[in-house]
Amino acid sequence: MGNRTFIVAQVAPLDVDGVRTTEVGTALWLLGFLGLLPFWSTLQDSGRTWWLWTCLAGFGLGLCGLEYCRRRRKERAALRVSP
Repeated sequence: MGNRTFIVAQVAPLDVDGVRTTEVGTALWLLGFLGLLPFWSTLQDSGRTWWLWTCLAGFGLGLCGLEYCRRRRKERAALRVSP
């Protein structure tokens, strides 16, 4: 492949714990559910009420994921502090 030289930037890695990402995703699922609620009868007539339940399930799973990410962040912070 030839003789290649790669330059590596001296950039510190981001300390991403996933809490903000999970919060945003959970909020979007809730907004989707709330946005579809006014169209309940239309969704029911077309057989698409599962859209509502999918949004509700996404919100519920997002809450579980949020709790997991918060606990992980707390545990990682405790590991950094203790010797």
